[in-house]
Amino acid sequence: MNESVLIIDKVPGPTSFDVVRAMQPLIDGRKVGHAGSLDPFASGVLVLLVGRATKLSNALLNADKSYRALVKLGEATDTMDRTGQVSQSAQVPDLSQDEVERAVKSFEGTWNMTPPMYSAKKIHGVRLYELARQDIHVRRLPIPVELHRMELLKWESPYLEFEVECSKGTYIRSLADDLGRKLGTVGHLAELRRLSCGPFRLEEAISLQSIVDKPEAALRDGYQNFVRLLRAEGLIRKPRENQRTSFANGPL
Repeated sequence: MNESVLIIDKVPGPTSFDVVRAMQPLIDGRKVGHAGSLDPFASGVLVLLVGRATKLSNALLNADKSYRALVKLGEATDTMDRTGQVSQSAQVPDLSQDEVERAVKSFEGTWNMTPPMYSAKKIHGVRLYELARQDIHVRRLPIPVELHRMELLKWESPYLEFEVECSKGTYIRSLADDLGRKLGTVGHLAELRRLSCGPFRLEEAISLQSIVDKPEAALRDGYQNFVRLLRAEGLIRKPRENQRTSFANGPL
């Protein structure tokens, strides 16, 4: 197959590009890229696009996503996540379950979010985190985001766990920071797991090792994901029974 969409369950540790680089020897010189990076400490759905499927990257970059996040209250870090240095400490109030749940729910809806300095967003061609590592801070314009659902899963001070379904441009580390301040303290993102990206969900994700072990089988299965993505984007109609979809002179 010349095109494939692979749904990886990324483990904490490697960068998204590390995963892409591990795929390159397995795909006979075809293009490969990811459709939305995950921080090294994060895990979950990382979508890899192979061959002509790379032309559909914007469809997934612009798609809604969902996450499960763990926030530690009482400590803010310079990166807004567990990889940074503690920049501020504050006492955690004696909060009830209802108080925390109301604060979490209050973020549902549309509002403006300022991209954090430690993010992959580019300003004048330079990624913000590269500037931040040089202690260079630049003005960032807020962007509109929509949180379709925010749900508290667990509250056990100083940790709270929530799930969020959100639009593109949502930074969960910023959400963790904002949530800490909403609760009368500070906080940072301690763990992050992506549950979905567009039509692709964690339940169907496979490990990178399983692809390394059986690349041809994984690429064949990934072709069906490519077809699903084309259908989701309205680029092909569902074929009649017993009719194979052909891309010899396809839309890409």
